[in-house]
Amino acid sequence: MKQLVLSQVHESIGGKMVEFAGYNMPVQYEGVKAEHLTVRNEVGVFDVSHMGEVFVSGEKALDFLQYITTNDVSKLKPGKIQYTCLPNTDGGIVDDFLLYMLAENSYLLVVNASNMEKDLAWINKHNTFGCAINNQSDNYSLLAVQGPKSIELLQELTVVNLSEIKYYNFKIGNIAGVEDVILSRTGYTGEIGFELYIKNESVKQVWEAIFSTSIELKPIGLAARDTLRLEKGFCLYGNDINDTTSPIEAGLGWITKFTKEFINHKQLKDQKEGSATRKLVGLEVVDKGIARNGYPIVDENGIEIGIVTSGTMSPSLNKAIAMAYVTKELSEVGSEVYIQVRKKQIKAEVVSLPFLK
Repeated sequence: MKQLVLSQVHESIGGKMVEFAGYNMPVQYEGVKAEHLTVRNEVGVFDVSHMGEVFVSGEKALDFLQYITTNDVSKLKPGKIQYTCLPNTDGGIVDDFLLYMLAENSYLLVVNASNMEKDLAWINKHNTFGCAINNQSDNYSLLAVQGPKSIELLQELTVVNLSEIKYYNFKIGNIAGVEDVILSRTGYTGEIGFELYIKNESVKQVWEAIFSTSIELKPIGLAARDTLRLEKGFCLYGNDINDTTSPIEAGLGWITKFTKEFINHKQLKDQKEGSATRKLVGLEVVDKGIARNGYPIVDENGIEIGIVTSGTMSPSLNKAIAMAYVTKELSEVGSEVYIQVRKKQIKAEVVSLPFLK
């Protein structure tokens, strides 16, 4: 099991450590609900250094990325970021990730740790464009400072005007005395925040500086990261999307652009035009109970019509919510479905995403 640079730090401040994607990760500190509400109302910091950083460069880097991703990479300029995915040849998704344009012919892919080997194999297999593929995942750490007070906090540590950085944009600059940090206006919580890409040797310095500002801050674990993203309807790879789910079914048509040709674009275009038979929807549980990943969804006649992919008791809304695939016929907002929880069925209603507006 791999250790984060800060693993001992997390343990020393009460982090409950678990194995996640091959890494020893903090799942919680003081408790999921308290950590969740801290990010919603104030500010918290996540150590998500398990994420992978893969640099792609070369004269045909744009052509290569246009071919292997669903989004339109030509829309990027240096300093801009795109959410996108790698489609496979069977209608599913190899991985979803963030694509950074660093400079002309130079890009950074930030991928899921659990998919690192699979992603690299896929990218290299399709690299007939002569691009350089440079996996720097073991050399970078990633801290996510998220919440309404995140800009105020980080601004104490940098001369870069963070308020000028728009959502899904980034700058490279000095923070807490460390040079060449990628300051990225992104996150997985739906709140204002930044993700900081830092070389391993400097991450402890930045972590300590973050906790030395005048703004009160708490460390946040993986469990609250999951409840925060679910309230905002963000997909989690391995739950809501995987090798068998298409971006069209998953509601990711907005990152699937048919103004270009890419791997398996014809099948996905057919789905976009009506051949998709299921859809990822939001569910609000009406009866008492919580939906969990893998629970079957049935209609009023008890016929199975889908499956829950993510579910929790929402700390912000104080109600049970879930994401699930259901048949297209029952995917309209207001549709009633039933979640099979062991021997009983609990009523749920299809609602629009995100749950937390």
